[in-house]
Amino acid sequence: MPSSPDTNLSAVLYSIKNLRLEERPIPQPGPHEVQVAIQKVGICGSDVHYWQRGCIGDFVVKAPMVLGHETSGVISAVGDKVTHLKQGDRVAIEPGVPCRRCEYCKEGRYNLCPHITFCATPPYHGTLTRYYVHAADFCYKLPDHVSLEEGALLEPLSVAVHACRRAGIVLGNYVLVCGAGPIGLVNLVSARAMGASRVVVTDISDDRLKVAKDLGADLTINVSGKDAKTTAATIAEFLGRPVDCTIECSGAETSTTLAIFATKSGGCVVLVGMGAPESKLPIMDALCREVDIRGVFRYVNCYPAALEMVASGRVNVKPLVTHRYSLEQTLEAFETARTGAGGAIKVMIDCSRNQ
Repeated sequence: MPSSPDTNLSAVLYSIKNLRLEERPIPQPGPHEVQVAIQKVGICGSDVHYWQRGCIGDFVVKAPMVLGHETSGVISAVGDKVTHLKQGDRVAIEPGVPCRRCEYCKEGRYNLCPHITFCATPPYHGTLTRYYVHAADFCYKLPDHVSLEEGALLEPLSVAVHACRRAGIVLGNYVLVCGAGPIGLVNLVSARAMGASRVVVTDISDDRLKVAKDLGADLTINVSGKDAKTTAATIAEFLGRPVDCTIECSGAETSTTLAIFATKSGGCVVLVGMGAPESKLPIMDALCREVDIRGVFRYVNCYPAALEMVASGRVNVKPLVTHRYSLEQTLEAFETARTGAGGAIKVMIDCSRNQ
């Protein structure tokens, strides 16, 4: 489907399993905004979930919505109050813009802002489009040696930075990461970068566990059909003791149970993966051993750190991208992301006109 210079090809979700490519008007930036010619957009599990289910919890698609929020691009126009960015700058877009005025924003926890506008979260449009307008202070200029794909991957990497901070990872820690999907894998490399000396990764896919091993996991375990207490004992035997903290990235009830059993008394379990609204968990075990259980919702003040981790070479996110498509191939890209065909981990869409 060709796009003329004065139109804006976009991937719009109308309803469950009804994702269409259509032309939309090109948005113009306000005084404190920038217009971005979108280049790279990674497909997130939430994008696929909206496509297949039409909702995530209380977030329901009630009107046509452009998908996409893992994004980088090139500044194509700037508002008259913007001074730190200029046309031609390559940027990563932090997709959530808070109100800046509520108590959460003032406390520095703007990810919890009840008025936040987050790309591709109903009712707000996302970035899977040729042109997008965003708050200038939530766009981060990329160094010349950081690619646009790496810029798009700062979004999932920021989730990991926030999770590792919530876990309190310090030099020498032993860490368990449950789930070897894209978020589990960025947590693996982030935990390493923050000082973890041993990292164990679990999943039910041998292919993904192989990727985790290649990225530096000390031990990988396929937990399919295995008892959580037995697996926890296996991990403790391998490491010589239980882990200091666990980052649960699958959302599966059995995996969260393992996270609690495998974490040492006084340790911390961080819940990143979104599963069922309610779960049956060994709360008494956590209570009696003072295992802290902490939630993670997106990220806050993490993009600068994520960018530095990539720019410095401390973290290599390039191996995560396994499949690449053009914007015109969006439906094929989403199907690959949904099925995991061909060992798909991170599917990247190129939104430029000359991909």
